[in-house]
Amino acid sequence: MDSIQKLTELFKQFPGIGPRQAKRFVYFLLAQKNGYAGELSNLIVELKKEIYCCESCFRFFPKDKGESKICPICRSDSRDKNILMIISRDVDFENIERTKSFNGYYFILGGVVPILEENPAHKIRQKELLDTIAAKTKGGVLKEIILALDANPDGENTREYVTRLLGPLSIQYGFKISTLGRGLSTGAELEYSDPDTLRSALQSRK
Repeated sequence: MDSIQKLTELFKQFPGIGPRQAKRFVYFLLAQKNGYAGELSNLIVELKKEIYCCESCFRFFPKDKGESKICPICRSDSRDKNILMIISRDVDFENIERTKSFNGYYFILGGVVPILEENPAHKIRQKELLDTIAAKTKGGVLKEIILALDANPDGENTREYVTRLLGPLSIQYGFKISTLGRGLSTGAELEYSDPDTLRSALQSRK
């Protein structure tokens, strides 16, 4: 396998990228002037050095001066400790934050549970989620968990799976499990939803 094919195979692993798009990326890089590919490769290497994965919500965030491994949002005392929002990806977090309509805390699942998936626990951060909820329920402050997931088949399947997973804990500790309400059309992904739509979905959650 030559370098073109190897790089094509790597690009194919990107979300939503098929073989043709992956091959176009490779030829795009080959067509660029000297320095572009080098800068790109250096930035990819530096990315891992300059970005942490938060040990609380598991989102990626730039290192700060204190080099804390807890992101600024999870460290904040001004947010509502009673509410935890569960989302699939970092891009969903960014879109929710842009609405300025949510002031609780987050948990990033790190993926979705596809329909007919035989090992759901391997597709999301299931253990970390259960550990996080256990920690938050100890003080009795957790009152609501919002499942903010895509309104497509995989998102719906993930919502149902997480709801079943958390149902016994909800009864035991008395917190509510809610989902986003009207505003998101069927098939919609949070990543591509505008702030007004997300704001409406948050306000009408049920």
